[in-house]
Amino acid sequence: MIMVREPVLKPISIKDLRPTQITVGMREVQEKRRRLRKHPTKKIGKYLGSHMIPVIQGPKDHLYVIDHHHLTLALHKEGIPEVFVTVVSNLSEVDSDAFWTFLDHHGWTHPYDAGGRRRAFRDIPKSITDLEDDPYRSLAGEIRRAGGFAKDTTPFSEFLWADFFRRRIKQKLVESHFRAATKEAMNLAKSEDTRYLPGWCGPSDE
Repeated sequence: MIMVREPVLKPISIKDLRPTQITVGMREVQEKRRRLRKHPTKKIGKYLGSHMIPVIQGPKDHLYVIDHHHLTLALHKEGIPEVFVTVVSNLSEVDSDAFWTFLDHHGWTHPYDAGGRRRAFRDIPKSITDLEDDPYRSLAGEIRRAGGFAKDTTPFSEFLWADFFRRRIKQKLVESHFRAATKEAMNLAKSEDTRYLPGWCGPSDE
């Protein structure tokens, strides 16, 4: 196994990239699409150069995305076929079982479905375009942008917040009345109940 951190200057087709998670928040993807449209077409190459996608080179030399799944899917939906990537680690020589175990122990995979249930690694889609929607992940992203909690380096930290909200806010509310769900989630985010979650910035007596 070789640890590297090198950019691949040759553009890589998004359709050839493989995810390391099952879901994204589709509202989050839509928000990133909206922001992408603000960039002039002639400058999109510069944008891609400064937003390279971190990947692991895995068995059979497949490239597995370990961050920026939402951005990658947003770029695809905006008709941008290729991205630049940064190879974080070369695991092309290990077998599939060892590969996923390694990713799991490094916090580089999140094999949980839209119900928050852990699934087998084989259930992770083979393509970025097949990622499923988890509305609670979108809710968590909205709360972070609104200042409910801070961005944190903990792997998949927003999914931890999503799972917290999943247990307390009805899915029907999230899907049909997102603004009302956001208000409820913000109150929860500022409570003592979320103190253990990464990026918590609620009130403190200290």
